[in-house]
Amino acid sequence: MKLWFRCIVPISVTVAVGCLLSPSSHPAATSRADCDTSVYPLSSPTSQFENGNDGTVTDKQSKLMWMRCAVGQSWAQGTCVGQTTGLSWADAEQAAKAINKAGKFFYSDWRLPQLPELASISERQCRSPRINLEVFPNTAADFFWSATSRPAGAASAPPGSAAAASSAQSETPDHFAYVLSFGPDGVSYANKQEQHDVRLVRSAR
Repeated sequence: MKLWFRCIVPISVTVAVGCLLSPSSHPAATSRADCDTSVYPLSSPTSQFENGNDGTVTDKQSKLMWMRCAVGQSWAQGTCVGQTTGLSWADAEQAAKAINKAGKFFYSDWRLPQLPELASISERQCRSPRINLEVFPNTAADFFWSATSRPAGAASAPPGSAAAASSAQSETPDHFAYVLSFGPDGVSYANKQEQHDVRLVRSAR
């Protein structure tokens, strides 16, 4: 699957990209997206997902079960309400563990999605946000964490740039992970101490 990235180059989600995020505010969630199906159909149509009627959906193709709401939001009256909670990567991992321990969402194996998994629910025919809002209502056009750490030395940033300076401080997977934006920015990587949105997933196989 091809995505357009912030670096203005088309790149596979399995290839590292040399862009580093700078901290940004969290856009508000939205209930409406701008979608164009005049040439191509939706890449993640509603019919592809089985509604659990409990705040979850299961992708019939990938066999992944997703929380319809981001962490911080609540499922109520058929939609996601409230604001998302921006978390660091470590706090996102802890949030998943806490949800699993509490058993609120019926299973004990919720986790951060890998980057290709997260990319699979990005809707290529929509923008602001790039997601099917019938399936994932009130999703912010914002960056979401993936579980995929950035390999040390995976890509280099332009010399003298802020990204290069930050990379020079640390080139270990312990410090950076990939994030995917449902806004215009595509995929990038972020310092794990930054705060970004979180959507959890589990295998439904």
